[in-house]
Amino acid sequence: MSFLDTLLNPVFDPLLKATGPFLSILIISLLISVVITFVYKWVTNQTLMKSLKEKQKEFQQKIKGLRDNPGEMMKVQKEAMKVNMDYMKQSFKPTLITMIPVLIIFGWMAAHLAFEPIFPGEQFSVTAEFEPGTTDYAELIVGEELQLLSDSQQKIEESVTWKLTGSPGDHILELKHADQAYTKKVHVGTDFNLAEQITPFEDSSIKLIKIDYKKLKPLGPTFTIPVIKWQPGWLGIYIIFSIVFSMGLRKILKIY
Repeated sequence: MSFLDTLLNPVFDPLLKATGPFLSILIISLLISVVITFVYKWVTNQTLMKSLKEKQKEFQQKIKGLRDNPGEMMKVQKEAMKVNMDYMKQSFKPTLITMIPVLIIFGWMAAHLAFEPIFPGEQFSVTAEFEPGTTDYAELIVGEELQLLSDSQQKIEESVTWKLTGSPGDHILELKHADQAYTKKVHVGTDFNLAEQITPFEDSSIKLIKIDYKKLKPLGPTFTIPVIKWQPGWLGIYIIFSIVFSMGLRKILKIY
């Protein structure tokens, strides 16, 4: 996450602060769609792609007219599959070029747009999960700028959850168990530079410490798509916008 922050924060952090999550997702999806569309146009042979596209349409028409002749329809379908494979091979070239940059941006979006920030004075919780059979007590120690709203020391029952609130800034939590200490960073503030949600531990009685973030709903906490009752997160909104932008750009630029 620190690598992605160093690389992309100077570009996307000001955008997120200026426009908010929803418009940031819209703008980022537009930028990615523009880049992918132009890379696709430059890398592929558009004359060949147009020809393959026309052949695909011709085969579709032939197959529709051969529904009463299964044997001949199978032959045409085999020919159509070869054309489809050629089209897919050509389309795959630009995907290889854009895949890694897009995945890097996705990583940044997942880290910054999946959850709501922990606002100053807001109650939040931190959970520690333990290996099966772990007993005794676990103690959470916090700094002066954080306030525990539950008992610092709690009995372990597979997991332990503490409720907290605090002032803006980066804070370090210290969890003590069986003469061992484990630390977890928490960020409180109005920005989206969130601390990593889950910190795992190996070769230990404790499996992980996680911040129980609230999921971010870019369209608002009450917005739900009718019928399917879906509240899209950043990825769902990105996919919707990217499909719309990609289809529109391809049509405007006459890309096959």
